[in-house]
Amino acid sequence: MDIVSVAANAEGDEIEVLESIDVLPVAPEDQWKSLFDKFDSESSGFISTERFRDLLAAHGSELDPHKLEVLLALADGNADGKICYQDFVNLVRMSNKRSNSFRRAILQGSRQLKGAGALGEEVGLGLSQRLVRHIAYETLPREIDRKWYFDSYTCCPPPWLILAITIAEVAVFMYYGLQLDRWVLQVSSPHFLRGPLPYHPQLRIQAWRYLSYAFMHAGIEHLGLNMAMQLLVGVPLEMVHGALRIGLVYVCGVLAGSLAVSVTDMTAPVVGSSGGVYALVSAHLANVVMNWSGMKCQFKLFRMAMALVCMSVEFGRAVWLRFYPPAFPPCPNPSFVAHLGGVMVGLTLGVVVLQNYEQRLQEQSLFWIFFSVYLLFVLCAVFWNVFAYSLLDVRLPPTL
Repeated sequence: MDIVSVAANAEGDEIEVLESIDVLPVAPEDQWKSLFDKFDSESSGFISTERFRDLLAAHGSELDPHKLEVLLALADGNADGKICYQDFVNLVRMSNKRSNSFRRAILQGSRQLKGAGALGEEVGLGLSQRLVRHIAYETLPREIDRKWYFDSYTCCPPPWLILAITIAEVAVFMYYGLQLDRWVLQVSSPHFLRGPLPYHPQLRIQAWRYLSYAFMHAGIEHLGLNMAMQLLVGVPLEMVHGALRIGLVYVCGVLAGSLAVSVTDMTAPVVGSSGGVYALVSAHLANVVMNWSGMKCQFKLFRMAMALVCMSVEFGRAVWLRFYPPAFPPCPNPSFVAHLGGVMVGLTLGVVVLQNYEQRLQEQSLFWIFFSVYLLFVLCAVFWNVFAYSLLDVRLPPTL
C-alpha cells in the first residue's frame, strides 16, 4: 500500500494516490504510535534512521533501496539522524500538491540517490565533486535536495549567465574607462551619461535603458563591489537553480530598480547592476534565515554578516554619491533607490524561486501571487512614467 493511502486510512482524508508503488506497510496510526513509543525511554521520543529502517523491514515492507533512502531523507527533514513520530505523521499527511519533489523522486528512475549516508560523509571525492558538494550545502536546506543535486549535476550547461553578465559589465567599464580616461567616479565625467546605456529621466522613452543601465557603473569601486557579490552568490545559485530561474530574479531586480527610481527619485539618473545583485543576495540571505536549522554551510553566521556588511558598504556609497554635490549641476548624481527595488524583488519573488528547488514554479500559487504583484507594479510604474512627469510639471535635468 502506498504512503498516501496510509495517511488516508489513518486520517480519513481524501488524498490522491500517487502511484501503485509500495512504500510503507499497512499499519494503523495507533500501531505506528505504539512502535515509536517503544523507543521513547531510550531516545526521548526519537529513533534513529537506522532503527526506522529496521522497523520498516520488520513490518514486511519490501522497498527498492533507493526509494527507501528517499523516504528516510524526507522523514529525517533536518538531517540530524533521528526521526520522531511527528516526522512520520507529517510525511504520510503530504497531499499531492505538497509532495511534487517526493513523487518525482520516486517515479523518475534516473534520479536515484547514491549511498545511504549523509552527503557530508562522502569520502574519496575529487576536487570538482567537493566543489559541487560545497555549493549544495551553501544553497540547499534539505539533505534530500542536496543529495539529488550532487547526484545529478553534470556542469552541462555551465553557469554561463552570471559569468556572461559580469564579463559584459567589465567590458563596458573598460571601454568607458579608456574613452573617458577615468577609472574612479566615472560619473563625474561630462560625457558619462551621453551614452546609449544609462537610464536618464529625459530619455525614459527609450525603453531599453530600464535594463541596459545595469551594464554601466559609476566607477571601479562600484563595479568591484557589485561584481564580487554577483559572482560569489550568483554563480552558486545558478549552478543549483539554473540560468532561467536566476535570470528571472536578476532581470526582475534590474527592471524594478530603474522603475523605482523613475517613481521615487524622478530627476535622477541610474547606473549599475545593483538592482539585480541585491535581488539575488537578499533572496539567498532570506532563504538562509528561513531555513536556518537546515542550512549546514560552515560559518554561516559570519558569512551572512560579511554579506550584509558588503551590501551596507555598497548602499552607503550609493547614498553618499547621490547627495554629494554633482560635478555638473543641475544634473544630479545617480540614484540609490535601485538597490531598494532589488531588495524588494529578492524578498518576495526571489525567495519563492529559491525555496522551490526541483518543483515547477508554475505549480506554486505563491509564485503567481508575487509575480502578479510585480507585474502590477511594473504596469503602475509605466503609467506613472507616461503621465506623472507632465502632470506634476517635473523639471528634468539636461543630459549634458
